[in-house]
Amino acid sequence: MKTTTILNELTEINNDRADGFQKALADIKDENIDLKGIFQEYSTQSRKFSQELVALVAGLGGEAETGNSVAGTLHRAWIDVKSLFGGDDRESILNEAERGEDAAKAAYKLALERGELSGEALSTVSRQAEDIKAAHDAIKALRDAARIIN
Repeated sequence: MKTTTILNELTEINNDRADGFQKALADIKDENIDLKGIFQEYSTQSRKFSQELVALVAGLGGEAETGNSVAGTLHRAWIDVKSLFGGDDRESILNEAERGEDAAKAAYKLALERGELSGEALSTVSRQAEDIKAAHDAIKALRDAARIIN
């Protein structure tokens, strides 16, 4: 698989991820207001990651993907997650956010395992993968805490 294809797939997952967090933000009730800042941060993070990936694709002479993922790909999970947000139960919100983060984490893992990235593409994707994993772990910790409270 070409480097530009891998980078475009990651751009799509980041666009899905940003949209997923934006959907969650719109549905969060006052009792979970603290999640708004976290979700906004991760949405912004994904937009930044998409911009970095698009720049890499352009630098490689490829055509950059700017949309969301297409049906049938692993990255569809964030689109599905968006439709599930809306429960005011903190644990449910965080469960769905974690599912989306699982999909993002898996996409990055797969991209790195293919062994086809090198140079700036590899270093950028590796750094982003670490940040995605940290976001996943933070959401999981919040979910675990919400589970204990319930």
